[in-house]
Amino acid sequence: MGNGRPLWPAFGLMRGLHALFAVAGEAEQSGGIMKRWSIVPTGALGSLTGRRARANAFAMTRIQTLFVTKLYRAELDEARAPLAEIDATCRSLAVDDEAGQAWCRKHGYAGYTSYASLNDLPWRFPAIKKLVKALDAEVAAFARELEFDLGREKLRLDDIWVNILPEGGVHTSHIHPRSVISGTYYVATPKGSSALKLEDPRLGLMMAAPPRKAKAALDQRAFVYEAPQPGTVLLWESWLRHEVPLNQSSEERISVSFNYRWR
Repeated sequence: MGNGRPLWPAFGLMRGLHALFAVAGEAEQSGGIMKRWSIVPTGALGSLTGRRARANAFAMTRIQTLFVTKLYRAELDEARAPLAEIDATCRSLAVDDEAGQAWCRKHGYAGYTSYASLNDLPWRFPAIKKLVKALDAEVAAFARELEFDLGREKLRLDDIWVNILPEGGVHTSHIHPRSVISGTYYVATPKGSSALKLEDPRLGLMMAAPPRKAKAALDQRAFVYEAPQPGTVLLWESWLRHEVPLNQSSEERISVSFNYRWR
């Protein structure tokens, strides 16, 4: 080319070598020393390069799950929570607790709750005291899963109460302010009684978001229903909005709810 020496022999040699072999893959290095080369025929290079390009593009895409909402579920056996005794305790309270009955009538609460009338159930009833011991252990396990930094403190029971919902009874959507972990132990869940309905805490912030698909993954749904059975305990962080839909069973749905606080 020009007045210089032609370069085509060198180019021809390079192209000839490239036609025979191509170096592919990255060399593995250990302490800066090359360990292995991978040699492949040029004919395979195109498909290899395409696969690598696609793999690299996928590798550059990252989706993280952030700000996870966790629901804790455990099944308490008879040794830890005497179900029949707890059931009898709840039903006797609904008959004997006149202050609780009056509160329910005043506030239009179908059924019975001791929420506003009694705050010393573990002291009054040995079965509830035994239940609380089991709940303490489950709440501590959940707190570890949530990676709370509690310092030298621990989460402590703040209050515990009985709920009895008859046919047609509901408990509308609510949260549990000034608490850390809330939950419910289920005593009687007859067929047709409602599951616990949990609401995505971001629901009010979704602006113009379209609805989710009918068969969306569980962690993508706006509402999740968790159906307990007698002996089930469910725990969640107290800011999580939840409700008990209409009890469609002719029998009573019985549960014991509670809050745990820090300090």
